[in-house]
Amino acid sequence: MSEVIHKFTKTVPEWRPRVKPVVLAEASPEQLDALKVTPSNTKVSDYVLVLAHDPESLNVRSPLFNAVMYGKGGLGRAERELGALGASVVNQCIYCAAVHAQRHAQLSRDESVTDKLFLEGEKAQLDPKNQAIFDFALKLSQFPPKTDGADAKRLAEVGLNKEEAVDLVLSTAMFGWANRLMHVLGDPVK
Repeated sequence: MSEVIHKFTKTVPEWRPRVKPVVLAEASPEQLDALKVTPSNTKVSDYVLVLAHDPESLNVRSPLFNAVMYGKGGLGRAERELGALGASVVNQCIYCAAVHAQRHAQLSRDESVTDKLFLEGEKAQLDPKNQAIFDFALKLSQFPPKTDGADAKRLAEVGLNKEEAVDLVLSTAMFGWANRLMHVLGDPVK
């Protein structure tokens, strides 16, 4: 039996579902239609195949996910990944944290931010913009009602406009939700 992982890493672990994923060869027309809008042009993950058990929800989830994480304009992709990473750290979602750390490092062409975060945790000292983004994502994920005008002001002070701040809220919130689904539906394993 595989060992469940309890530490953050940039190496994306395998995800073992607790619910049998939909088998593509046996999928209903509704499931196949819902799977056409998955967020990646690579292999359909077991996670998405588990979500395909509810094609109506997947038909809504995938376009929303694509718009939040890959939308044009607004906050940069690397910064959206940093927001999602903040949510995943708070929620202890090892799998999502690894995915977002890896994507942030690729998109920013800088591994130092995620290396520091995984080594030093919430005490890590980042450059002002990344620090403000990560701190906001942590606070929003820990207890949303505690975010306030001072947080919005801090984001503005490091250069985020209103559209970018909304994108940060959306990417962070999207993964607060996604993390919870991942935890219920499966486990990261070595």
